[in-house]
Amino acid sequence: MLDTFYLVMGHGYVPEWHADVINMTDTYFRTPGQALFVAALGDEVVGTAALRAGGPKSPPNPQWLAERYDRPSTAQLCRTYVRAAHRRRGLARALVDLACGFVADSGTYDTLYLHTDPAIEGAEPFWRSLAKEIHDERGTGTDNAIIHFEIPLPPPGDHARN
Repeated sequence: MLDTFYLVMGHGYVPEWHADVINMTDTYFRTPGQALFVAALGDEVVGTAALRAGGPKSPPNPQWLAERYDRPSTAQLCRTYVRAAHRRRGLARALVDLACGFVADSGTYDTLYLHTDPAIEGAEPFWRSLAKEIHDERGTGTDNAIIHFEIPLPPPGDHARN
């Protein structure tokens, strides 16, 4: 994940945005309703996807968007990264499917929110193939060029996606 912050996103580790990455154990393994999915090839982590309770915060996101997802039944998909050498093989989709199944089976969540930076190669078309756009901040006069999405959840116990 840190490689993605530095090599793909170009901004490096930002404590107020990435504290979960430094404290993965408490964030994802000791907090009920949150999870981290990891794909490994031998000793190399080649992909991740994570779930956290709650939606986007304002700032930096629009207030109306934060209010829309400010309820206990919202989960946020984040940290969905696949190393470049392992892309275009269905790995990200498989990780997202696992995350969607976890959310659907949780009994807690009814909404799965995510946001992406469309400047990251392949991110926008990938999410558009799986999710419904809620808001595109490009061209809104903000410095935030983020696209916000929701992913439809499968019925509980049905983790197969089309």
